[in-house]
Amino acid sequence: MSSLQINTLIDAQAKQALEHCCAAPNWVAAMVKAMPFKSAQQLFECAKSIWDSLGESDYLAAFEGHPQIGDLSTLSKKYAATAQKAGHEQSGMSKANEAVLTKMIVLNKEYLSKFGFIFIVCATGKTAEQMLELIEQRIHNTRSTELAIAAGEQAKITKIRLESLL
Repeated sequence: MSSLQINTLIDAQAKQALEHCCAAPNWVAAMVKAMPFKSAQQLFECAKSIWDSLGESDYLAAFEGHPQIGDLSTLSKKYAATAQKAGHEQSGMSKANEAVLTKMIVLNKEYLSKFGFIFIVCATGKTAEQMLELIEQRIHNTRSTELAIAAGEQAKITKIRLESLL
């Protein structure tokens, strides 16, 4: 779907397509309101500008649209709408050995308990070991630092997903 094709969708269709890119309702609503887009570049700039204008509750809503890194079993359940995208994005985890997966599951639980949201990382192109290393580093951050990092990672994920619409 090109950036111009997204302009041909009725609001409900555009909303659904955009929800697959980012689950934050305020981001989706603002994106639909911003239509039509003149180019892919304008689409990306608008998406980033809207995302940057949002706050913690919106970030948390977006994070809820993701399975935990390494918890591939949830992809077909809770996250059916984004399962295919997330499964592909997390393909590095599917090749992980059991020790890496086990450690990732333990750290995911610790991370969620500490910060109140799941570990968000743009997993595209990363190996399981790289993602494990990232969570090991980031789990020592403050909540505010980690929220900012996770929001930045969400923005990267959203852009990749928007690109897949083109």
